[in-house]
Amino acid sequence: MEKETRGEAPVGAGARRPRRDAELNRRRIMQAAREVFAARGLQATLNDVAHHAGLGVGTVYRKFPDKETLAVAVFTGELDEIAEMARAALARDDAFAALAGFLEGALGRAAHNRGLRELMRRGEFGGEGFARARREIAGHCESLIDRARAQGALREGVTAADIAPIAAMIDAVMTLPESGSSALWRRYLAIILDGLRARPAGQPPLP
Repeated sequence: MEKETRGEAPVGAGARRPRRDAELNRRRIMQAAREVFAARGLQATLNDVAHHAGLGVGTVYRKFPDKETLAVAVFTGELDEIAEMARAALARDDAFAALAGFLEGALGRAAHNRGLRELMRRGEFGGEGFARARREIAGHCESLIDRARAQGALREGVTAADIAPIAAMIDAVMTLPESGSSALWRRYLAIILDGLRARPAGQPPLP
């Protein structure tokens, strides 16, 4: 006689449920880390993240053994999204508008993310995914600069190497006490962008 199986749980059901729970917890941790790092910067701890996620700190440590591992996972995703913004900008016909739009969008993202600004300023975390995302951003920025130069929209002497110092200058403005709104850093970005534009014939190039 065949063994009665009605009412028995399917084989593997107990294993699938823990895996689903583990994945849900990982998503909660990642989302909490994004919000905590954005608000408090890199000084935030795994305890802060666990509290914000509503989980025990042991659960966080099982997924991410230290803060650097969690920060790399969070900010690699952030940089991947910025790289996608730069790639999408390459599809615009007006190369200078594409460059300006990308800078404003990327800096606007950083303006609301203290941890991202600190990370880009200090560069203390590593990892292959992180390095790859930074290379992609640099490569897309170089293409944006090359297109704008080919269209005659950039003044002579501007190169892709100027992007990082420009971002650093705007970052410094964002840290000023009076920079409570986006108006201040956007004002200085507009001034810088105006300086990057090609000028009438006869105007000297950048030194």
